[in-house]
Amino acid sequence: MSLWNKLKDLVEGVDADASRAGNLQEEELRLSAGALLVTAGTIDGNFDADEKRKVKALLQTRFALEPKEVRQLFEGSEVRERDAVDLYRFTSVLCRQLDQDGRKRIVEMLWEVVMADGVVDEFESNLVWRVAELIGVSTRDRVILRKKAEERVPV
Repeated sequence: MSLWNKLKDLVEGVDADASRAGNLQEEELRLSAGALLVTAGTIDGNFDADEKRKVKALLQTRFALEPKEVRQLFEGSEVRERDAVDLYRFTSVLCRQLDQDGRKRIVEMLWEVVMADGVVDEFESNLVWRVAELIGVSTRDRVILRKKAEERVPV
């Protein structure tokens, strides 16, 4: 094998590895976001049909998924959420992979989920506050995002 072919194979291997790593990062981002949304739906002890529909719709829109992909992501997110011992596992991924606008969108999505059943209780509100703090979304922005979500999902 010539030196040129060896170099070409090496570069192609690096490109393939980078592509696989990118796919794994995207999957981890999706699962982390999904698990936080599931947490928002379950934290009050009642994950009702409206909240589940809202989580699925947000995941589908945010990640441009087909219905089958949404189901798989939702199921995987439920498993991740059940197995989690804290929020850091998810928020650290969001901090690594999202810019400030992406992080704000996550907080807005959380508000939409907690408002889906028409009631925002103290556990839900506290969860959004904790996630916002962990991913670096300011109190001011969190309040603004809540108001935006309220306009779409009246409580």
